[in-house]
Amino acid sequence: MTLVALSASFGAGGSQIGPALAERLEVPFVDRAIPLRVAAQLDIEPEAAAAHDEHPAPRRIELLLRGFIGADAGVPVPVPPESFATQDFQRATEEVLRRQAATGHGVILGRASVVVLRDDPRVLRVRLDGQAERRIEQAMALDPGLDRTAAEHGLRRSDRAHADYARHLYGVNISDPQLYHLVVDSTALPLDACVELIAWATTTPTAVRG
Repeated sequence: MTLVALSASFGAGGSQIGPALAERLEVPFVDRAIPLRVAAQLDIEPEAAAAHDEHPAPRRIELLLRGFIGADAGVPVPVPPESFATQDFQRATEEVLRRQAATGHGVILGRASVVVLRDDPRVLRVRLDGQAERRIEQAMALDPGLDRTAAEHGLRRSDRAHADYARHLYGVNISDPQLYHLVVDSTALPLDACVELIAWATTTPTAVRG
C-alpha cells in the first residue's frame, strides 16, 4: 500500500511534485477532484465547493455560504443551498479523503489531508516548504506569466488561507513539523529530486513511521 499526504506552501512546487510522485509510484493523484466529489455529495455547484475550498477563514467561509464571494475577487458563484454549512463541507471533504485512503494507495495534495489522516499508520505525511523569497522566485520560474507583485500577493494569500483552514477547522498549525514524517525544502532541491526522496521514504515500514 502506498499512501502519501502532501502539504505544500505557495511556490513549493506541490502541483508539480504531487502528480509526478503519483506517476512515479503508479498510484492515483488526488487534488482538484476533491471539490468535485464534495459538490456531488452535498448536491451543490462545483464552483461553490471550489470557492469554499479557496476561502477557509471563518468570516470568509460564512460569507461564501451566503454566496457573497467567489474563488477570485469579483467573480460570483452560485448561492449554495441553506443546508450547506462549514460542517457539511468539512465532513464531506473528510469522507472523500478517507475513502481514498481506504483503497490503500494514492498521493493526496492539500485539503488538510495530513491532519485528517494523521492517525492512519499507512499514510506518509510530507510537508513541502521553503523560505518565502525562494518560494516567490520558484513560483515565477514555474509560471512565466507570474510577475513578482502577483507572486508576492499569491504567497501572502495562499499561506494565510492554508493556515486559516487548518487552524479554524482542526485547531492545528499547518507548519508544525510534528504533523509530518518528512519536511522538504523543495526550493533548495530540484523538484525531481524531491519526488525521488519522497518515493524512497514510502519504502519506510509503517511501524517505523509511528
